[in-house]
Amino acid sequence: MSQTITEKILAAHAGRDTVVQGELITVRIDMALANDITAPIAIDLFEKSHIESVFDPERIALVPDHFVPNKDVRSAIQVQAMRTFARKYHIKHFFELGEMGIEHVLLPEQGLVLPGDVVIGADSHTCTDGALGAFATGVGSTDIAAAMITGEGWFKVPESIKLVYNGQLRKWVTGKDLILYTIGDIGVDGATYKAMEFTGDVIKALPMADRMTMANMAIEAGAKSGIISPDEVTLDYIRPRAKRPFECYTSDPDAAYAEVRTYDVSGIEPQVAFPFLPENTRSISAVGTVPIDQVVIGSCTNGRIEDLRLAAGVLNGRTIDKNVRLIIVPATPTVYRQAMAEGLLEAFLAAKGIVSPPTCGPCLGGFMGILGPGERAVATTNRNFVGRMGHPSSEVYLANPAVAAASAVLGRIGGPEEL
Repeated sequence: MSQTITEKILAAHAGRDTVVQGELITVRIDMALANDITAPIAIDLFEKSHIESVFDPERIALVPDHFVPNKDVRSAIQVQAMRTFARKYHIKHFFELGEMGIEHVLLPEQGLVLPGDVVIGADSHTCTDGALGAFATGVGSTDIAAAMITGEGWFKVPESIKLVYNGQLRKWVTGKDLILYTIGDIGVDGATYKAMEFTGDVIKALPMADRMTMANMAIEAGAKSGIISPDEVTLDYIRPRAKRPFECYTSDPDAAYAEVRTYDVSGIEPQVAFPFLPENTRSISAVGTVPIDQVVIGSCTNGRIEDLRLAAGVLNGRTIDKNVRLIIVPATPTVYRQAMAEGLLEAFLAAKGIVSPPTCGPCLGGFMGILGPGERAVATTNRNFVGRMGHPSSEVYLANPAVAAASAVLGRIGGPEEL
């Protein structure tokens, strides 16, 4: 029976040869992830079960990244609960401050997620890990508590949508633009509870950072997961990092898909998603004049070293508009140190921006860049819902790092070609 990559991974983890789309299955979990918002709920449920040990202290990752460094007493208590739990149950992968990074960048970077894995995280953007050829999806805190006890999770086997990208990318067009364009095409509910399988010559040529960006935003189309079959680009990324064996899967040529869509990327410009949905996309040439107050470059979507290089290249030798605040958020300590070694941080500071420690803070309107009434921000983040980054009357425009950097200089939304 022909199977998609998603079906093969789920079948293997269910101890079966095949699975059928739509059936409910129980699978073995390779990694269970939670953060400082979602972990305390799971920890409370775990403790109430009176279980004496977790299923595997090396298969759980606890990453306080949303409100850190702790912004108030409540957030400190949340992280304290994680710290206490990690010590009590000898959780190997508890990351704090100097080791802490944005979870969906940190885990792949640390080699904790590998091709062929089943990964669940109490955060919707766990689907980022699908870029490595893993089945990765967001779940609730209750599911994480159950997984910490049993090492298992249950799913309905999703249908898959095959998205094929061919052609030649224009200058300044990135994986962020491809996924924004796709979401603009199919809508925020266009892939509801489906696996978005990204393929084609363009995907094969993309670096891992861009692949992770695309998988990251699959959830913004309603998808259960995003996934890319492993290839040499994947293996070059994985081999120096992997700390355990892994297995690569690919879809059978005649596997069944709910839908197949093909895109010629040659005509795709850098994209900007206007408020208040990621599907509200426009090409950079159709943006018009939109003054802005703030730019945020970072997050689990675009806070990797490649993203910072792109932004610094645009900003180098330039100064941001006097009416704009620029916040740079390297996604992990490794990214921070690399950016420092390459002189990128100096470029950001010389442009009159500020550099934050790794945190999710501004993306969810937590701290480190909250918007006031009526303010507008261009952000390399993944969501632009009402009030996402601050006051309900504020607005967030999603873009790639080059567009975000150029906008900071221009004082309005614009592309790097204008500079």
